[in-house]
Amino acid sequence: MQRTSFEGMNCSIAQCLEVVGEWWSLLIVRDAFRGITRFADLEGDLGISRNVLNQRLGSLVDQGILERVPYQDHPPRFDYQLTEKGRDLFGVLTMMRQWGDRWAAPRGAPIEVVHDNCGQVSGAVLTCSACGERIEPDAVHPIPGPGAVKSGMNRAANGSRRERGTRRGGEAEIVAPAAGTRRRLGGARRPRPSREPSTVRPRKNSAGRSPEA
Repeated sequence: MQRTSFEGMNCSIAQCLEVVGEWWSLLIVRDAFRGITRFADLEGDLGISRNVLNQRLGSLVDQGILERVPYQDHPPRFDYQLTEKGRDLFGVLTMMRQWGDRWAAPRGAPIEVVHDNCGQVSGAVLTCSACGERIEPDAVHPIPGPGAVKSGMNRAANGSRRERGTRRGGEAEIVAPAAGTRRRLGGARRPRPSREPSTVRPRKNSAGRSPEA
């Protein structure tokens, strides 16, 4: 099956997937962080065919994720070492590993990471670069960035307003694409107006007076 290209998509996540979205690529980068950087060692650790490994290494070098560093002249042999661009994938792999430890490792984490400075098993968390608070999905919202195109800016702004309205208990409306109908998202259901109990008026006699009068 031919792999879909995200090259024309104006999205940083899509562009990251364009570079390392093929699963062997991320596993090669993972091994490079673990110090496994030679062709034969990568082949043995991953159990990957030489042809596929050669293609993936070539692609990662072309994309600037890895660089070839010669360690032997006759015959020529290379280490595949991470560049600065490649080292920036550390956070991506860390979050993927922690997600896998929580949701896909029923017997526990296969590997734990120790922080060298404190000597403790460590887990990474996302924090705000401005205030230092921990970042959670319901505490942030997207806004258009300097590289946004006009259609993307509108979608980001509309999605941001809709999401914030839902979190605050207000009502946000969306249009169903097929039928064009609207439905409310979030907010409490509007109560139906209550009916006042009916008052029974006493009948009047022929003189126009109530029986009690």
